Amino acid sequence: MKESSTIQNALQTVSYQEAGVTFNGTITSNKGKKLPGVLILPAWLGIDEEAKNAALELEKEGYIAFIADIYGEGCIPKNKEEASVKATFYKQNYKEYQKRTNLALEALIANGADKEKIAVIGFCFGGTGALEAARGNLPIVGVVSIHGSLHKDASRENTPINTKILVEHPDQDKSVSKEDYDKFIVEMNDSKTDWQIITYANSKHTFTNPQSPDYNPLMAKRAWRHTLLFLQEILK
Repeated sequence: MKESSTIQNALQTVSYQEAGVTFNGTITSNKGKKLPGVLILPAWLGIDEEAKNAALELEKEGYIAFIADIYGEGCIPKNKEEASVKATFYKQNYKEYQKRTNLALEALIANGADKEKIAVIGFCFGGTGALEAARGNLPIVGVVSIHGSLHKDASRENTPINTKILVEHPDQDKSVSKEDYDKFIVEMNDSKTDWQIITYANSKHTFTNPQSPDYNPLMAKRAWRHTLLFLQEILK
């Protein structure tokens, strides 16, 4: 994915509300057109450069891209410590994560996206959210989880999933245990969904983020191509 110096000019803020909370998402300049939509769930610090660059690249491919605000106005983490606490809350309270993802989906549709052609992609914490969107059978046709957590609490049953799933997994991701990986495959087979995992060699957790010490430009480029190929298949 290419970095951009025109992010602030090309993207616009869209505010939406629920239960007295204001959320400030970010949308591409082609809003209002009847186009396939891609909801981007950002990493745990909130709307960041990686998510914004992804939105701009998706616009070039003919999608309306909308970056969700999961936390809400005044609740954006100030540092990694705060982000860890907030992200953990939503991972444990997955129904609330699904609810806030669905609010962003509604905002994306309200801004012109074709409601029959919507996918969700997520980075890191957002990758976890993408899988939760699939588990919750939100009104989407596919999700891409990019170095997201594969963990699901053992108390939760494996239920049917109607959404196509692509997981982009770095081979050296210490945040994903072998047990979680193996259980995820069992879950996917139990759910009888259309799923696949692509594993990227010599890659640590945040391998797609140019601002991360884990950044692997070759594998990041391949992962983005895989993302675009998947979106083209399910949305066009």
